[in-house]
Amino acid sequence: MTEFPWVSVSGFGAHIQSTRNDLVIKKKNTLDKYPLDSVHHLLIVGGHSISSATINQLVRKGITVSFFEPDGSPVGTILPFGEKNPFPLLELQQQIPRQRNAVILAQASMKSRIFAIEKIEEQYNTRLLYEGELEILRDSLEEVSFLIKPDEIQRLNRLVSDMYYEIMARHIPPEWEFRRRTFRPQKDAVNAMLSFGYAMLYGCCHVAVIGAGLDPDTGFLHEGRGSLVQDLVDPLKATMVDRVVFGIAKESLRASDFEVSVDRCMLSDHLMKQMISAFYTSINAEKINSQVLNAKTAIQQPRELIVQY
Repeated sequence: MTEFPWVSVSGFGAHIQSTRNDLVIKKKNTLDKYPLDSVHHLLIVGGHSISSATINQLVRKGITVSFFEPDGSPVGTILPFGEKNPFPLLELQQQIPRQRNAVILAQASMKSRIFAIEKIEEQYNTRLLYEGELEILRDSLEEVSFLIKPDEIQRLNRLVSDMYYEIMARHIPPEWEFRRRTFRPQKDAVNAMLSFGYAMLYGCCHVAVIGAGLDPDTGFLHEGRGSLVQDLVDPLKATMVDRVVFGIAKESLRASDFEVSVDRCMLSDHLMKQMISAFYTSINAEKINSQVLNAKTAIQQPRELIVQY
């Protein structure tokens, strides 16, 4: 029997039901069934219909049910009676040495960004890198493997990240005034689009992390709230979000697609719909789930973390 560590229902309008043996999810034109004995965690993201009888059936079968806002922010969890710990691997997460996994995550993030720069240069037959910059990026990638302290690893990872956005800015038409990565409130359209895409990616991964029984706030490279989620999505940003945003900014963005006020940039509904459609394709849920399962395996074994980018 196929095991489903978690089953996720996202969006709006699904009908979630159960029979004696199966979890049944009905959407517009689809119907999915999962044997109840193979499901460990049901994740309900957004607005859907589920009856108390179905919840009772799931809980009796030992299935945890978690609810999330449409953006992936957790709302609450219903645990089977007698279970008190929503993060059963928390103690192992806290005990596992951070340094080696932090290095692996930083290396994956750096490689993903170097590869993205090279891909743009090849695709557009252009030169983005100034003299000496590629050597700095590659030297940083090599240097990080020799670092011990988490703050040193974080610093070098931020250096490469900052350089990456400044290099990619050379690919963007200057009228969009994107020069580097900034944080809220964003005052240019490209940064606003990046933040929107990262929020979608973060939400997808946050749901999967909770579904796997991992504490999203106990990371290796990052620290604080959502640190494990940030660890796992950072190597995926360049391919799942940046490629879409930079492509729109280069090829199709128009002044009518956004409005800049005194303190922030607001994206039009048309642009938001365009991005959502593109992100549904580029944000690969299977790859995110695999990333999370790799982290869970590394914590349980324990063994070296395998990171995709």
